[in-house]
Amino acid sequence: MTTLEWRAYEVGHCLHPECSVRKGGRWRMTRFPALAFLIRHPQRGAVLFDTGYSEHFFSATEHMPERLYRTVTPPRLKDNESLLRQLQRDGIGADDIDAIVLSHLHGDHVGGLRDFPSSSIFCAREGWQDLQRRGRLAAVRKGLLHDLLPSDFPKRVRWIEDAPRAAMLPDAFAELAPGYDLFGDGSLTAIELPGHATGHFGLFFHSSDHEPVLLVADAVWSSRTLRDGVPPPAMVTSWLGDTDAYRTTLERLARLHRAWPQLRMVPSHCAEHRP
Repeated sequence: MTTLEWRAYEVGHCLHPECSVRKGGRWRMTRFPALAFLIRHPQRGAVLFDTGYSEHFFSATEHMPERLYRTVTPPRLKDNESLLRQLQRDGIGADDIDAIVLSHLHGDHVGGLRDFPSSSIFCAREGWQDLQRRGRLAAVRKGLLHDLLPSDFPKRVRWIEDAPRAAMLPDAFAELAPGYDLFGDGSLTAIELPGHATGHFGLFFHSSDHEPVLLVADAVWSSRTLRDGVPPPAMVTSWLGDTDAYRTTLERLARLHRAWPQLRMVPSHCAEHRP
């Protein structure tokens, strides 16, 4: 079994009422970190899971209709808080990133993609096709921004759905199968987690201390939801994706959490997992 070193980075955050992500929650404005993850593979080197916000996000949302995105969910990004700047402070350059796995194409997950021009990209074909069918307004209504994807994206992308089916996925993942073995060695397995957005995937691996880890992206916004099962309002999940699929995924993840408590599930916007 391949084990991998990993760490989280907070790459900006957005502000939104708690009730937007938790049915019956408060109207108080809440900070939601945008987390990206660095994973070190023994052969492939540095791999990223998502990229968070960057200066590119603010350029892409300068004008209408894209400006609606940062009006509805106001983002904050400190100077030198982009993922590239943080990696550089840790001695990692853009060219050191072998691959970037995108959970989905929402702007707060692909905002820094243009900062890594030589990296291969893993993405769901379904998500890409959905974006291509949308004009500017239709895209931003679903949290998508055309300008965040580099012009050579089609040449660099490897579709998750074309990866081999995972042969060694633990039995506990039966409800979430099949997984996709991204590197063909069982080290990184993409797990489809439908509902939040078209082509939404998580990533499963074993950490260097032999802890099983599932990065669940936006399948849940808070670990609290895994514990108590309270979903976001249907109005929010239907606006972004498919409420029935979202709640089915949430129920499956909650059952997985109860059946395998040793599995560390990490949502991309949960304050409990801020580095």
